[in-house]
Amino acid sequence: MSAWTQTVTAKVLGIGVLALLMTIPLMQVSGLVSERQQLRETAIAQIAQGWGGQQVLGGPVLTVPTLSQLVVAENQPPQTRAGSESMLADELKMDVALAVQTRSYGIYAAPVFVSTVKLRGQFRAQDLAQFRRASNAQWQGSKAELRLPIGDLRGLQEVSELRINGKPARFDSSADRLGPWPNVVVPIDLDALADQPIDVEITLKLAGTESLQLLPLARSIDVTMRAPWRDPSFVGAALPLEHQLDTKGFSAHWHLLDLNRSYGQHWTDAGNGLDAALQASTFGVQLYQPVDVYQRNVRAGKYGLLFIAMTFVAFFLFEILKRLRVHPVQYLLVGAALATFYVVLLALSEQIGFGPAYALAAAAVALIVGGYAMAVLHARRAGLLLGGVLGLIYAMLYGLIAAEQYALLIGALVLLVMVALMMYLTRRIDWYAYVPTTTGPTPTKPPVPPAAIMDKS
Repeated sequence: MSAWTQTVTAKVLGIGVLALLMTIPLMQVSGLVSERQQLRETAIAQIAQGWGGQQVLGGPVLTVPTLSQLVVAENQPPQTRAGSESMLADELKMDVALAVQTRSYGIYAAPVFVSTVKLRGQFRAQDLAQFRRASNAQWQGSKAELRLPIGDLRGLQEVSELRINGKPARFDSSADRLGPWPNVVVPIDLDALADQPIDVEITLKLAGTESLQLLPLARSIDVTMRAPWRDPSFVGAALPLEHQLDTKGFSAHWHLLDLNRSYGQHWTDAGNGLDAALQASTFGVQLYQPVDVYQRNVRAGKYGLLFIAMTFVAFFLFEILKRLRVHPVQYLLVGAALATFYVVLLALSEQIGFGPAYALAAAAVALIVGGYAMAVLHARRAGLLLGGVLGLIYAMLYGLIAAEQYALLIGALVLLVMVALMMYLTRRIDWYAYVPTTTGPTPTKPPVPPAAIMDKS
């Protein structure tokens, strides 16, 4: 064995290799978190299957079947092609009230809701007349339909009111879709109306899971929404103009114009481009769960290698400054205990929540590593100090996880302080010096008895 391998520098490089080896169990833990997260998503899908999934609701769309004359060769019989043209309302007002509860599937839970929606829309007479004149095809106005897109029809619990120009009507099922969403439809005879305005009033109950988004299917749309949920996440293409949050829940108000979206008031034979534009225009609310244990476990795992390296550095400093010797296998055992922290944290957080799980897992690992350090370093004080340092490291990690907006800033400052502290503590180390060859404190040579000296003389 060469002399260089016994130097402090070689020891540092060896510890660095051991720290990199610990990325293997950390990657396995990361995969375990992803697996458990997928199980949660599967459980939520099971809840949604019997209740209704993430919901999307639009306003009424007027769709008219058309016949277009095709250009054919001479002496050939005339041919026509069936199509459709759609038109949006001029005004749309929606009042949405959500009743929220939490449903469980095994150990997993998800927020579900029943929304009571009151919807009023109007198609202006001049828009209908202009729409008819602008068409290059033959209208079949007697077969027109008002279509209402709904993301998941399993969640449609009740339609308590449906009136067209004050007259009651009822929805029918339909195989047609608006973008990716199915529709319920109500027939309407445009020929009988003779381009009169169309007023639509709808009151329905729509159940769903986790989120409700709306489609701005009108020239001017006004939406009010309220729910007893204290952590809403407003998502989609438009944020509310105003919203209020308190201990009882939230309320929000949106107002959008046709100028705020990338598609017009009417179209012919909807295609893929329109589908993408419709999906991009949705807006609404997601019932955010701030105690998402998997998101926090993922964030904790991102700092795993850093904190294993910091613990190894602490052991190394005790080894060099106290002139001890710690075997690489002992470093690996300490690293295994630190990696086990993330498994214990994941398992406990699914049962008792992230905060208590973090405290228990951190305390257990700090006690194990501190007790092991007492035995390895043969120093009670050193073990207590290392256990305390590890506890402080875990406290800093929890602060990084909790500070969502300032995690990067706090992490950068902590890293800078730790690097400066290591530079200060190692400023007088001779990196070319040899590592002690004994384990534990350097033994002292016992005194020679006087009788032995006299015998030698």
